[in-house]
Amino acid sequence: MIDGSTAFGLAGAAFGAGVLNAIAGGGTFLTLPALVFAGLPMVGANATSAAAVMPGYVGGAIGFWKEMLLIDRRRLVIMTIVTAVGGVAGAALLLITPDKAFKVLIPWLLLFATLLFAINARPKKPRVGVHSNSAMNANDTAPVRRAWHSAALGAVAAYGGYFNGGLGILLMAVLSAKRSLSLNTVNGLKNYLSALLSLISIVVFAYAGIVNWRVAAWMMGFSMLGGFVGARLAKRLPARMVYAIVVLTGLGMSAVFFGRL
Repeated sequence: MIDGSTAFGLAGAAFGAGVLNAIAGGGTFLTLPALVFAGLPMVGANATSAAAVMPGYVGGAIGFWKEMLLIDRRRLVIMTIVTAVGGVAGAALLLITPDKAFKVLIPWLLLFATLLFAINARPKKPRVGVHSNSAMNANDTAPVRRAWHSAALGAVAAYGGYFNGGLGILLMAVLSAKRSLSLNTVNGLKNYLSALLSLISIVVFAYAGIVNWRVAAWMMGFSMLGGFVGARLAKRLPARMVYAIVVLTGLGMSAVFFGRL
């Protein structure tokens, strides 16, 4: 059983994760440590965290629904399939990773995701307008570019299936390579693919019996609420503020987990 203060902390972590994931990513930096501190083993905490944050991604995707409707359907189907295959591969890899080994990997994965975000997500001038989201431009439709994009998306999906930390950050980096997509469309697509990837991982983790459903169910509602709030804030909150929050949270949690080795 989880006491009142722990339950309150998990609810706050889930809500904060929903907000962060809808805006940029990095929500797992809140939920994973909270679950570990609540007493869950590393692998079980990662699986439960994936279940807890999934509704937040759904809330974030709904918040960008108008922008999502502008995405070319054929490309969306291809990205969905690639993400699904990569997610299954990553989740399966987690199942054969010993808990002790995963405990050693966690701080390095957290640090890697944080540094990647710090390098690739530095606030830039926002793109103006929606652009031609109905299809990709000439460069986007080139066979080599399509193949590169699918390979990069598959690799990120496998990473996300194995470890959810920094997933939104990595997806934003890959999806932003499509210059025909506006920033808001990229954000909505990121949330949609993250929700899909989390759902696939949850199915695999549930089959293996490593999800703590009592804890996950408690956190899911707060995560979805955070996703709705985050989608609204994404269009108003200064990018530099979000950037600083995610980087500082990631570095702090990396330090904590290195200290627990």
